[in-house]
Amino acid sequence: MKNITQQFNSGFVPYKALLIYKHEREQEMNQFQCNEAETEIYVESYDIGGNGKPINAHPLSIKEMNALHALLQTSQELQDTYLKSKGLLSNKVLYVNQQANGYAIWYTPPQEVTLFFVESLQIPSGKFHIPAMLWKANADTLHVYALKGKAKPNEHTKICHAPFLNIYGSGQVCMGTVQINIGKTTCLEDFMAAWERYFFNSNFSHSISGNNSTKSNTTELWRILAGSGKPFPQEELLTSHLTMKQIIR
Repeated sequence: MKNITQQFNSGFVPYKALLIYKHEREQEMNQFQCNEAETEIYVESYDIGGNGKPINAHPLSIKEMNALHALLQTSQELQDTYLKSKGLLSNKVLYVNQQANGYAIWYTPPQEVTLFFVESLQIPSGKFHIPAMLWKANADTLHVYALKGKAKPNEHTKICHAPFLNIYGSGQVCMGTVQINIGKTTCLEDFMAAWERYFFNSNFSHSISGNNSTKSNTTELWRILAGSGKPFPQEELLTSHLTMKQIIR
């Protein structure tokens, strides 16, 4: 069974109630055949009053059936948009799983981005060069990893630990107080853009791995890189035990 409790807690209100009556009666056949049960169905429709209770009981009309069919059809079409591309797949996309709790895997090449740090770290927020990254996310959680070089990864590419703060050894990102709002109807392009925005716009605040996400002290490394304009030093990346096949699972 699919748990949709969270959906009902996020703005859904009662709209229509249907009560289905069933009546079975045996229909007598000729002497060479057994009796056969005949089933009759009657559907009663209720509107929902302001107090949430059903009112205005009446037989379900053809007009109501057509309206409900259109409504349910639209709902299903919206569900089917989750992690679907609006057009041709971006070159960034590596893998997509569109099941109920589906996820996407994509990469970004080395780039210059704005990173934010809490004041207590004494690392000035600003522009930094970062290595190529591998991203894996579903609607609730994000994992990030680093890649050496600029090439698009394949199943043989070595995966490295992401050289950032706020990241567990598994690659999962601690999003802190960031409010994640990714719905089950979000298309693939918006999904990836949202997670990249959440990640880069959050404040890096602490090292979960004891400053061992890089060869040298991770916090000190970002202090050195702050304001330097230098490319991220590839030699600082630590190879992970994870493979691309394990990440895809």
